Amino acid sequence: MTARAGDIPKARFDGIPLALVGAVMAAGLPLVGSASTWLTLTAAGLAMGLIVFVIASGLTLVFGLMDVLNFGHGVFVAFGAFVATSVMAGMAGWSGADSLLLNLGAIFIAMLAAMAVAGALGLAFERVLVRPVYGQHLKQILITMGGMIIGEEFIKVIWGPDQIPLPLPPALRGAFLIDIGGEQAAIEKYRVLAVVLGLVVFAVLLWTLNRTKLGLLVRAGVQDREMVEALGYRIRRLFVGVFVAGSALAGLGGVLWGLYQQSVVPQIGGQVNVLLFIVIIIGGLGSTLGCFVGALLVGLLANYSGFLVPKLALFSNIALMVAVLLWRPRGLYPVTSR
Repeated sequence: MTARAGDIPKARFDGIPLALVGAVMAAGLPLVGSASTWLTLTAAGLAMGLIVFVIASGLTLVFGLMDVLNFGHGVFVAFGAFVATSVMAGMAGWSGADSLLLNLGAIFIAMLAAMAVAGALGLAFERVLVRPVYGQHLKQILITMGGMIIGEEFIKVIWGPDQIPLPLPPALRGAFLIDIGGEQAAIEKYRVLAVVLGLVVFAVLLWTLNRTKLGLLVRAGVQDREMVEALGYRIRRLFVGVFVAGSALAGLGGVLWGLYQQSVVPQIGGQVNVLLFIVIIIGGLGSTLGCFVGALLVGLLANYSGFLVPKLALFSNIALMVAVLLWRPRGLYPVTSR
């Protein structure tokens, strides 16, 4: 008996984690009290979450498709941020102008340079450090952490050990003011740019992984490497490309994070590393959608708790991770092959 197409069951999309983001936003309104303050905090939380997503998406990509625990991911973030300081300083005519187009041009050139440098560093990182320890998670953790320490020392040699300012261009300073019930909500201009870039990265990743032949080959190579190689495709090259792409995304995230902080230090990668792993654990190790939702939850909760209970803000991310894992031990969107 031949089954008809309509008889084949389809996987149901789990919308509960996405609804959780809306629930957190809705719960924040009565707790904050003021609608204008809530809107300001929500916009800031979404922007922070999407910046964290851009940084963590590379780590999620590498683990989800290559099964590599790269604890040195932060070094790509740091190099991206420091490359941006050099590019922005070298383009002072653009980055210091009062023109929005020139300011955006300087930022995007800095992003491209950061992605190129971080991608090249990722290629060397994969060949020298990661390739000998494929399939050995404990060794991956140790050797990649060592690689990050070495990378930080190289940054000190090139740029020095001191903090370097990375100010926002003039056109991206300040905020948009929105009237709500007689009060004004302030939404910073840079945060709007961060939200747009984060959403673009998310859309491109989903489209690439789910709608292109390249994404299909990479995912098929994870499931059955021998079969894909028998068809004539070189999976190792594809996996190296994934690692380079993940490193480049970290470099892009480093630029966004550096502009968010408006300064960079050699330890910037190590400072965000813990936050990145919290996000990907919450989302489900290796899940791009889970990483996206986890990052939004982390950003929103950090801003709400920082306003309501500042002393507990530092522990909010850990508390969120514990709560999610008690509810779903494998994360919000676990990868079925794990």
